[in-house]
Amino acid sequence: MRITLTRPDDWHLHLRDGDALRAVLPHSARQFARALIMPNLRPPVTTVAAAAEYRRRILDALPEGADFEPLMTLYLTDDTPASEIRRAADSGFVKAVKLYPAGATTHSDAGVTDLARCDAALAEMERVGMPLSVHGELTDPAIDLFDRERAFIDVVLQPLLERRPGLRVVFEHITTGEAAEFVASAGDTVAATITAHHLLYNRNALFAGGIRPHFYCLPVPKREAHRQALVRAATSGSPKFFLGTDSAPHARRAKESDCGCAGCYTALSAIELYAEAFERAGALDGLEAFASFNGADFYRLPRNAGPVTLEKRAWTPPASLPYADGGELVPLRAGEPVSWKLRA
Repeated sequence: MRITLTRPDDWHLHLRDGDALRAVLPHSARQFARALIMPNLRPPVTTVAAAAEYRRRILDALPEGADFEPLMTLYLTDDTPASEIRRAADSGFVKAVKLYPAGATTHSDAGVTDLARCDAALAEMERVGMPLSVHGELTDPAIDLFDRERAFIDVVLQPLLERRPGLRVVFEHITTGEAAEFVASAGDTVAATITAHHLLYNRNALFAGGIRPHFYCLPVPKREAHRQALVRAATSGSPKFFLGTDSAPHARRAKESDCGCAGCYTALSAIELYAEAFERAGALDGLEAFASFNGADFYRLPRNAGPVTLEKRAWTPPASLPYADGGELVPLRAGEPVSWKLRA
């Protein structure tokens, strides 16, 4: 069995930098024509000038002959000026601004402490049509970890959209039925990405046979009912939902430690894992729109022209991959079969 799709895009990708970038970039470049690159480096990518430099490093690290376009983002801070948003809109290569609530996830310590401090930047984003890419978790320590996304909708996102009704928002890597319902019922300016790991796994995966750190990510997977709601949203045919892997590489030693890093590395087999999720739902015919059309349409970019072909053929990802500084990177599903394979 084979399926052919228009070449897909990844609308939420972490590539890191330096040796780590060079280790992981080929995995995404062989599958995706474009990817929206997250800005949470150290230091974060807060200016158009820094985004241009990071983009150059990505292009320099591409394997010879690779056809891949990095689309850049800026890291929103309490002090981002409206003038930087205008420069981003004029750049042609910065396609979104990323909101990390301070302390929400990896390298988010420079994130936003109060959206009211960002109002000038948000007003300019609304004016020029620059999307706000949102990590949607409320980081109040009084809120249960599994309720952070739902609380964010009520406390932050809904009030933001009431104040800025024309602001274009992508609710990233949603994990709950409430988030899927919110996006589906919102206006055309609101969309969401969904990861392969949140389509395939619920929170039991973190504890199957013991603590499994390579399934730990933020936002964390939720109950089975929420996973099913995400599958329904992804396979619904709604143009509001599209592919964003949130593939986030960390060295094995950083994951398997007494304070393991959050992030699942799915870039090695991303489109294959999405195909598996859609096949399980009996919705393979909807994969192309989700993977190849909806994101491009929301970001107002042309759809890709070339095809990719997937075969129904089981293969097993390696137990580990070479990573930066002589380390190892453990891909999701390492040593376990994946049922689809991307043809070379």
